[in-house]
Amino acid sequence: MDTRLKQEQASIRKTPARKRSSSRDKGSLGERLFQIFNICFFIGMGLTTLIPFVNLIAKSFSSEAAVVSGSVNLFPIGFQIGTYRYVLQDILFIQSFRTSVIVTVLGTLLGLLFTTLTAYPLSKLRLRGRKWFLLYFIFTMLFSGGLIPTYLLMQELKLVNSIGVLFLPGMVNIFYLLLIKNYFEGLPESLEESAKIDGAGHLRILVSIVLPLSLPVLATIGLFFAVQYWNDYFAAMIYISNPEIKPLQLFLKEMLVASSNDFLKDRVDAALNTTPQSIQAASILLATLPILLVYPFLQKYFVKGVLIGSVKG
Repeated sequence: MDTRLKQEQASIRKTPARKRSSSRDKGSLGERLFQIFNICFFIGMGLTTLIPFVNLIAKSFSSEAAVVSGSVNLFPIGFQIGTYRYVLQDILFIQSFRTSVIVTVLGTLLGLLFTTLTAYPLSKLRLRGRKWFLLYFIFTMLFSGGLIPTYLLMQELKLVNSIGVLFLPGMVNIFYLLLIKNYFEGLPESLEESAKIDGAGHLRILVSIVLPLSLPVLATIGLFFAVQYWNDYFAAMIYISNPEIKPLQLFLKEMLVASSNDFLKDRVDAALNTTPQSIQAASILLATLPILLVYPFLQKYFVKGVLIGSVKG
């Protein structure tokens, strides 16, 4: 009897173990299938965005006959670099490139400065009227005066047809302000309290303690600002009519929208073994290059800064 009872108990104990192991096997199989699906999906998405870019590179290095005949796909045909030499000697391209660099550098630095100076006091619960200040800033994020009143304001401030109009109105971005504020709120209060005991003021605490600990979110927001200013063409299209200070994106927009006969024909005649399509491709690639060079240096801060800055409401 005892032997039979022990065998029945052992069989009862083994049954759920088998079920658990089978469920684990099913779970691991499902995880593998999900991972395979994710890999295939993101490879497809990556190729969808990469193939047009590779096609532009191939066109920019291909000969005139190959581009005109439409035989260029992913690899250059009749390799040549005259297109890039021609684009880099174009005075309009150089002027617009210089304007975009100035706007991006000044806009990013001033944007980080003023957004950080605004976010730091708003991250302190002891600030009087903090709730109303936040409501005021959020209201401006949701509602604006409109295009015509904004243009009239820029006109009254003497900013129309000046480089300042391209970065001064957007120096404080409310969404970025909230991200930085939430990041500051996550820093230990004990650090600031110990600094106050040592006699440090608010500005010294911000510069010496808070900012060094906030490199992830500052690098992320700095990248956001840089991409925003570098890619912006709408503000220049509204406020800028002087061709000498048009930014690069507006130059590319006019190049791509206008027909080759109107915008590129006379200029291409002076180029050797190239076409309007090749010049457009080379100009687009050169306009993309600065952001591609900056992004790898900030990538390690990117995900961490966004996640930490967006956890708290």
